[in-house]
Amino acid sequence: MDERCGTVEVAGVALAYAYLAGEAPVVVFLPGFASDMQGAKALYLRDRCIERGQAMLRLDYSGHGASGGRFESGTIGRWSADAWAVIDAVVPALPVVLVGSSMGGWIMLLVARALGSRVVGMVGIAAAPDFTEDLMRPALTPQALAALARDGVVPLPNAYGPPTPLTSALLYDGAAQLVLRSPIIFTGPVRLIHGQRDDDVPWRTSLRLAAQIASDDVQIVLIKDGTHRLSRESDLAIIDSLCVAVVARCRGSS
Repeated sequence: MDERCGTVEVAGVALAYAYLAGEAPVVVFLPGFASDMQGAKALYLRDRCIERGQAMLRLDYSGHGASGGRFESGTIGRWSADAWAVIDAVVPALPVVLVGSSMGGWIMLLVARALGSRVVGMVGIAAAPDFTEDLMRPALTPQALAALARDGVVPLPNAYGPPTPLTSALLYDGAAQLVLRSPIIFTGPVRLIHGQRDDDVPWRTSLRLAAQIASDDVQIVLIKDGTHRLSRESDLAIIDSLCVAVVARCRGSS
């Protein structure tokens, strides 16, 4: 099985993707904030999908990875629209299982709302819905808030690399995209995994998310010594097993 790589143009920006043809539903990997489709989790799942003959789609939002556009121009709403556009262009009409890592867990919920019944299952990996409002905004110092008001952007410390630009547009749009304040109308299988030593997104966020999802078929796996990245071989194996379980549930109900 070979991946087909290409781009989908949206509003003049080329969005990169890699598609692996195989059995439906299509596993769609949604990366995190300032991450991309070449991360350890995405590639691990890609390799496992190759072994099983499972269809998979990886993608980069605008300003991320191999896609065009400026990172500073992105918002939660725009990146969700990017993901929706790539899915709709590359795998039109096919059922999908969304796998969202960190911010991708928020994107996952917004894409599920947009695609409706085409989304048959979801897997959240250290999912971070509403993080701009619940985590970023409260952590900003008065000096950072003043700089945002003045310049529209401030550098955000990043434990995994260079500082990441935080824009006032991201915060403003994030406040309009919140999902944890009301019920999430989704009735398919959902699996959530979170590390209890996650210093970026509290593991209780997954408990809040599970409580808001309408489906009764929701399970949470907590990794006591797991960090936000969940990229150890043991973590990756559990993530893959959750994806396999959700795909099996979806096929069994079709």
